[in-house]
Amino acid sequence: MNMGKTSVLTMHKNIETRSMKGLTEQRNDLLAEMEGILEKAKQETRAFTDQETGRYAEIKKEIERIDATLKAEEETRSLEKREIVKKAETAEEKRAAEIEQEERAFVEYVKGIDKRALNASGQGVVIPLSVANRIIDTVKNMSPILAKATIWDVSGDLIIPSYDFTQHVPAGYYTELATMTAQSANFGSVKLGNTIVASLALISKSLINRTDVDIVPFIVNEIAKAISYFLEKELLTNANSTVGSGATKLGGLANTGAGQTVTGATAGTITVQELVQTQMKVPQVYQKDCAWIMHPNTLAYIQSLTASTGILIMGNTLHEDAPFTILGKPVYVSDQMPTMAANAKEIFYGDFSGLHIKMPRGVQMQVLNERFADQYAVGVVAVVEADAGIIEPQKIAMYVGK
Repeated sequence: MNMGKTSVLTMHKNIETRSMKGLTEQRNDLLAEMEGILEKAKQETRAFTDQETGRYAEIKKEIERIDATLKAEEETRSLEKREIVKKAETAEEKRAAEIEQEERAFVEYVKGIDKRALNASGQGVVIPLSVANRIIDTVKNMSPILAKATIWDVSGDLIIPSYDFTQHVPAGYYTELATMTAQSANFGSVKLGNTIVASLALISKSLINRTDVDIVPFIVNEIAKAISYFLEKELLTNANSTVGSGATKLGGLANTGAGQTVTGATAGTITVQELVQTQMKVPQVYQKDCAWIMHPNTLAYIQSLTASTGILIMGNTLHEDAPFTILGKPVYVSDQMPTMAANAKEIFYGDFSGLHIKMPRGVQMQVLNERFADQYAVGVVAVVEADAGIIEPQKIAMYVGK
């Protein structure tokens, strides 16, 4: 039979009450015995015998012990027991523990400590999702165009509406009772499919076996650098205009349309006026988050432009702790951009969120232990399914050399 909490407390209280009552009765009996010994000696007009003296002392000590017990019991009853409430583990703490366990199992497998740590798949072993996600995050942070672009974490084909900003619906003055002419905006769509991007990194066994090196960040960085380097090059230089399912390459900023392009007037030369024209190709409403992307050599050329008096036109911030800027907007440099040359797409300007990239976080990865055993190395394969295209062309402008 189950007993409620109140009933249990009442039962304990009754037991404690009976216990105290019993001790009090014993004390009263002992005190009565002491009084009897003393009264007998008084009646017989004599001192205590040795036996009476011993017994009197024993009773006195026993009463003192009972008094101490009663006092302690009373103090204990006055104190309340505090209930220990176990704090529930938060979702963040639970996930952090799971990630730590996954990465520990991954490291043990790579080091050959426990080959049962991960589920086998084909010729290799699938890397935990937590490690794969860290790679995607690192890829985004390594490249300015990936950091600024709009990323879609979507598997399968993605169809995104695209608005022709040159054919927008105008507003105007209206005369009361007059007939209005209806106009409609022109919407199209861009389909982003799956283009396979793969990377294979070899990790030295000597490095893996070192106890003072955390190999997870090393593997993450090596894979991320390879993927980031490739994606940045494609997104900046690939002029493939056919994006979506069936395309063999990603579509990038090089697909910027003629209406958003400024072409240089003189071969091997970039003027300030041409930079201003390129900047003004982007409507004012999108200027807030705009930036430049160019090759380091192109930036060096622009920064060295001088007037007839020899004064630097674009200014010089080498003496300041500040990032590069041109016409008030930050400049990102990339070795993947073309250098100054005829018909080269030398500079991009705009709000690069207009470039949309479909790249699921679920990157597929495998560890290959046996394949590179003769090289005393472990192979790590990463496969990303991605696609990209300019969805908001009004946000991006391009400068092309003559």
